[in-house]
Amino acid sequence: MRNKLIAGLPLLWLLAIPVLNVWYGILNRGGPNVGSLMTDLDYAIPFVPAFIIPYVLWYPFILFMFFVFFARNRPVYYRSLAAVCAGLVVCYIVYATFQTTISRPIVEQDGPIFAIVRTIYATDAPFNCFPSIHVFTCHVILKGSYSCGLKKSVQWTIFVIAWAIIASTVLVKQHALLDVAGAILLSELLCFVFGKREART
Repeated sequence: MRNKLIAGLPLLWLLAIPVLNVWYGILNRGGPNVGSLMTDLDYAIPFVPAFIIPYVLWYPFILFMFFVFFARNRPVYYRSLAAVCAGLVVCYIVYATFQTTISRPIVEQDGPIFAIVRTIYATDAPFNCFPSIHVFTCHVILKGSYSCGLKKSVQWTIFVIAWAIIASTVLVKQHALLDVAGAILLSELLCFVFGKREART
């Protein structure tokens, strides 16, 4: 039992994520120089409230996948966690220096889906948009999953869930398309950096 507990101690590094996330709440507010990256295409994209389900699945999905990485491929666990933590720092620096906002619809309809949307809107102010942390972390996780030797059906399931979450950020009007693009570029950059660093050691 003691050996199992010791073997699982590296999972405690996951606590770095909620510690870093303290800055999200501090920075999630407006100011005199808040910009917007909304384009005509963003305004043309419909609001699809049902996508709030994959949006909120982000929390358990990311945690579950880190446990999968830990069990299946320890180097992937470490480099993905390092990439996520580094990316969070980058995101918070951007939020502090280049705060952006998003235009949201007024949600007055009844029903559980709309209630979840209202809860998210009430608890997450429409700031800290570029780059999207939802998109960034999902993309890092998706890239890491390809190195874990998972069954094809499992890999496809992860692919669908990750991209459903990414799409949800735009479809529930939490992010603009440029927020998504910036997050994917950040993920690619940091996965490359930490992958290269691992290859040298």
